[in-house]
Amino acid sequence: MKDALRAEWTKFRTVRGPVWLLAATVVSTVALSVAVVAAQSLSSSTGGLDTTKISLSGIDLGQVVIAVLGIGVMSAEYGQGMIRVTLAALPRRFAVMAAKVALIIGVTLPAAALAVLGSLVIGGTILSGHGLTAARGYRAVTLTDATVLRAAVGAVLYLALIAVLSLAIATVVRNSAVAIGTVIGLLYLFPILAGLVTDPAWSRLLQQIGPMTAGLTITTTTNLRPPPLGPWTGLGVLAAWAGGALVVGGLLFRLRDA
Repeated sequence: MKDALRAEWTKFRTVRGPVWLLAATVVSTVALSVAVVAAQSLSSSTGGLDTTKISLSGIDLGQVVIAVLGIGVMSAEYGQGMIRVTLAALPRRFAVMAAKVALIIGVTLPAAALAVLGSLVIGGTILSGHGLTAARGYRAVTLTDATVLRAAVGAVLYLALIAVLSLAIATVVRNSAVAIGTVIGLLYLFPILAGLVTDPAWSRLLQQIGPMTAGLTITTTTNLRPPPLGPWTGLGVLAAWAGGALVVGGLLFRLRDA
């Protein structure tokens, strides 16, 4: 396992693309969050505005970059035929798969933490400047608030799970373009369908089982009752998607020819 981890880290750090994708995750997340927050004002908002969730709006974009990173960790080797070299040097496929998962989690968590922290700090500052303060009934965006801290930690875990889900799907399909299409479809199809369905029960069900709609409930800090799912339960749904895809991907990686 140690040799597999060392090999994966060497491959990761010697290629510029993944590092740039990590940087793009931070920049894109913070940039979109700032843009959304800047559009908020005291005159246009309602008392039920979730200041924390608004400050983390950039996750909607950052998760796409993270997904591309997770997919690339696996599919790049298939595209270049390097997977044969990897498995020739490290024939224990379980160790190779585990090393890739450990790597993607290890590099995603710090980038996600920077993206979330930057979004909350800048977002909270802008919202306060626009008059959306605790004195007027809005939740202060500060990590000293246990609910905001939960949303921040959950948002970091959310991005890490998106990376794992993407890597697992790339392992199943073994093609970058197909994997990207599949991941984006999984993330955005459920909320689109939920918005189109007229039956409230079906709309609620689609929100509960969708990896993005369920997972992002972790960033909700107001109007928690009655949500489609509780914050940690919603993140658990995303974890189930990632875990299920990882099991399927791991089995196929173990059984199929390179």
